[in-house]
Amino acid sequence: MRVTIVGSGYVGLVTGACLAELGNTIFCLDIDQKKIDILNSGGVPIYEPGLQEMIARNRAAGRIQFSTDVAAAVAHGDIQFIAVGTPPDEDGSADLQYVIAAARNIGKHMTSPKVIVDKSTVPVGTAEKVTTAIQEELKIRNLDPALCSVVSNPEFLKEGAAVEDFMRPDRIVIGTNADPAGLRAKEMMRKLYAPFNRHHERTYYMDVKSAELTKYAANAMLATRISFMNELANLADEVGADIEAVRQGIGSDSRIGYGFLYAGTGYGGSCFPKDVSALSQTAHQYGRDLKILEAVESVNQAQKTILIEKIVKRFGENLKGHQFALWGLAFKPNTDDMREAPSRLIISELVKRGANILAHDPVAMPEAQRCLELDFKSHPKFLDQVKMVKAPEDALDQASALIIVTEWKAFRSPDFEILKQKMKTPIIFDGRNLYEPQTMKELGFEYQGIGRHN
Repeated sequence: MRVTIVGSGYVGLVTGACLAELGNTIFCLDIDQKKIDILNSGGVPIYEPGLQEMIARNRAAGRIQFSTDVAAAVAHGDIQFIAVGTPPDEDGSADLQYVIAAARNIGKHMTSPKVIVDKSTVPVGTAEKVTTAIQEELKIRNLDPALCSVVSNPEFLKEGAAVEDFMRPDRIVIGTNADPAGLRAKEMMRKLYAPFNRHHERTYYMDVKSAELTKYAANAMLATRISFMNELANLADEVGADIEAVRQGIGSDSRIGYGFLYAGTGYGGSCFPKDVSALSQTAHQYGRDLKILEAVESVNQAQKTILIEKIVKRFGENLKGHQFALWGLAFKPNTDDMREAPSRLIISELVKRGANILAHDPVAMPEAQRCLELDFKSHPKFLDQVKMVKAPEDALDQASALIIVTEWKAFRSPDFEILKQKMKTPIIFDGRNLYEPQTMKELGFEYQGIGRHN
């Protein structure tokens, strides 16, 4: 099938590459010429395991192309995916200006029936706004408004495993209208996703508004589990319990399961913070308060400071003269995404107290440097207290403590003897509970995890 992807960011690139891998002919559009130049030169503007290789393979086969040509993009695809950004507005709601702009561009150029797919994460009612925008443009050109049918097809991709998630989905959610145009769109989407349903049906068909709400509900549930466990972990620290034992005890219940029950320094990234806030704002628009989600957000913001509190309790408020090794900058492993990353707040609070930081991340250091420059724009001198180093062990020289923020696999089994030799004091603040407290004690480390009976 001929498919256009509007937006060549994280969701758009993964969607386009994976659909090309299945034999479809894909046209990826973006208005950012720099991004398109990177893609056409063989690069990828984001880090996602397996994505660059998949794009290269399909470019060589002629199944995927990248351009800023809007008219050519609209002409190409019978199915037009809108996969542009929906950043949070000032009140926390999703900013739909890029979605509506993409819809209007489609309406300005389409001359034949098109299925328009909302792939961006958008609040309930967005499909109606997209339909209105396209139909207004069609009417200006005296074309039949029924040429377009808008579908909701939310993404459920985990950063760091997005290619695998797309190619082996737990479920595919498709929301369509019940009118003739909607039924035609449903059949086209069924054909597009047929390769995923050969062994068993993974697709859930529903109305458009239910599909839009499903995406937010899924992320809100996962965020709730994380914040719930973080609150329990903080209580475990106080009462002398081990949150890892608690996790195993409750996770073994088939009604609960183990997923997203790991205590840590709070969630970040492009999805959970934005989606929880946007869902709360949607509820406010209808006169409802989602009190659980408001608590989830509050707990998460507080959790990002938990390592700072532990460090200050151990070393005091004035950290001048202390140098800390920091492992992990991205909000999670296998990505360079620094949006809402706990490391940004941790670094900011430590340098304000006078500390120096030697930081390492396997892939996120360039993006982290860019973000820190923005964070410290009003206090650029703080940047002098943060240095990125090439290897984890390079961060340890004369460190007062090691701070672990992201659970990269490369950090799971270090040479602890080298750690002790390099560090000024053998102290570890483990924000991801990578190590066992008793083992660390036996190795001669002072160890503080999250809810690990420190």
